[in-house]
Amino acid sequence: METAGYKLGSRGSMSSKVQSKGEKRAEEFGVGTGKGWGIFSLIIHPGVALEDSALGTPAAPLSFSQGPPSAVSTSPPSIGSKAKDHQPSAQESLPPLEANAEAIHFLNSLRQEELLMLFFSETLVMVSDAGEPQGELTIEVQRGKYKDQFGVMAYFPFVHAFSRGFMDKILCGNSILGYLSWKLEVVEQHNQEFIKFHVLPMERKMSLLKQDDQLAVTRIIKEGEEVKTEVTFFPWHSIAGFVSQAANLVLLRVMAWRQTVPSNARFLALDTEGKLCYSTYQGLGSQTIQVGHQQVEVFTVEQTVHSEQGIPVSCQFYLLSDGHLAKRIQVGSPGCCMITKVPILREEDDIEPHPAFEKKPLVWEEDMELYSRFVARKEELRLSHNSYLRQHPEAQALISDFLLFLLLRQPADVVTFAAEYFGPFAMRRPPTPALRSSNRPCPFHELEPEGLEGEEG
Repeated sequence: METAGYKLGSRGSMSSKVQSKGEKRAEEFGVGTGKGWGIFSLIIHPGVALEDSALGTPAAPLSFSQGPPSAVSTSPPSIGSKAKDHQPSAQESLPPLEANAEAIHFLNSLRQEELLMLFFSETLVMVSDAGEPQGELTIEVQRGKYKDQFGVMAYFPFVHAFSRGFMDKILCGNSILGYLSWKLEVVEQHNQEFIKFHVLPMERKMSLLKQDDQLAVTRIIKEGEEVKTEVTFFPWHSIAGFVSQAANLVLLRVMAWRQTVPSNARFLALDTEGKLCYSTYQGLGSQTIQVGHQQVEVFTVEQTVHSEQGIPVSCQFYLLSDGHLAKRIQVGSPGCCMITKVPILREEDDIEPHPAFEKKPLVWEEDMELYSRFVARKEELRLSHNSYLRQHPEAQALISDFLLFLLLRQPADVVTFAAEYFGPFAMRRPPTPALRSSNRPCPFHELEPEGLEGEEG
């Protein structure tokens, strides 16, 4: 059975309240309460989850064995009629949340060249507080090809992260698939989270899709055969400084690469109910941790999501200098995620400036090799010219006759005189009329047809 209820949510967004027996049962196992599920959640607030490759309405879960889709198409989700009839209450008309200037400035400072250095894949092992392995967490960031609703192809940062393991012998999983702009704005994102309870399996999905001037958020909760859906729309101008789950994974790498956390920055995020809330980051400095048989220095960042309907949830990220995640701890959750082997750290290539060579004047007369070539070539041309003139004595006679005629006439325009002198030798030039002294044509143009001349006369 599928039901959907809509109402105008707080802070001016359209949302719906979804209550489920599966969520209550999940709380009994520690889901969302910090009793163990935190090590499986890819975000610091458990419950917002995996993704499909389809847009708009969620579809079947992704296959982890496949790479990123070459293109993704878009289709807007539908809205129930109840959303139009609802009248907001006084509590629901509170002023909207806004990211502060520090957060927006930090996102605007991101450069494409910087993000390209952070494209890599990493895998962490999830362990319990007793040190027993519980599963794996894989995070992959690369450049992906995206196709928008107008069919335009573009390359964007592509994030694919997923975890899978057992908690109290119950199979759990979580995945994120998202396309981001080069300023880490969400273009499209799909999350999926599942808990395979023996009696009533539970699955939660969330899809984020940019549609023109708004962000469409679709949440689906499935408990057994029952499915509940909610759709929320946020005006795009109202979510400046919004950081999605996929963007958060890239943003942490940026902070590690820069070894800095934006001071007093207050970003926007979504809580477990799909409602806007604040997200903050705090730098905890550098420290040394043990990884296998090595000790490595890490940069620690603590992220806190301040949900308006619950207590703040924090997570600590221990990051290597190139952005690799060495360890992850959700505050209040036993166990953690950590690497078992130190990866090869990536470093930015130092590009040496091109050498500058000063232009020096070439005095070829002083260069023995160039002067020798000049003399040899000069002698070669002299011999070639003399040989040609000996083989064609008429050329010598023609040139001598022209020079003699030129000296006798001494015209003011030598070029025109030469053209008139050599004109009769042209093969395609028609013969000049005998009586044309009063209308001498230009020697550089063809004569006009005789028919036209007769008409003019």
